[in-house]
Amino acid sequence: MLETRIQQQFFESADLLYQAAESLTKPISNAAQVLVGSVTSGSRLLCAGAGLAQGDAALLATQLTHQFEQERPGLAALLLQPMLGPLVGMAALTRQVQAHGHPGDVLVWLDLEDEPEAGALLAAARAQDMAVVAVAGPQAALLRGALLETDVLIPLTPARLARRHELMRVALFALCDAIDAQLLGLEP
Repeated sequence: MLETRIQQQFFESADLLYQAAESLTKPISNAAQVLVGSVTSGSRLLCAGAGLAQGDAALLATQLTHQFEQERPGLAALLLQPMLGPLVGMAALTRQVQAHGHPGDVLVWLDLEDEPEAGALLAAARAQDMAVVAVAGPQAALLRGALLETDVLIPLTPARLARRHELMRVALFALCDAIDAQLLGLEP
């Protein structure tokens, strides 16, 4: 009985990834183009996440700064921390965008759950004339209205948090690979 339940986890994950490949390919490709355009023009990528996605933001910033699977020069990616002196959470992230964001930079926002104060963070990025790449779960529909045409939304639609988290990781790995492919001229 328990083994059947465990197998079902793998089957659900495999089905999800197969179905998501079609709907997420275009937004991930668009995000890669935005990020490559930013770093090749001398701008930076500011990576931030809410809740469980903070770890994914750290992973993304590390892979961009160092390397993913291919040897390449490091990219200007910074991890924004959710704690900054007396400020915590979204207030700390917003303050860092205000302090470090410049025109041409990109805010990469990761949110698996539903951060109610994400609007303030996006507004801070807007005030700094930054583009936004958002990888978001339940609030993806709400974020869509706050994003400009030049921004990119990668929506994570699974109802279960565990499936959204798996999908975010695969999407971020695909994003890193697409960035490397563009920068290094790799064939598909």
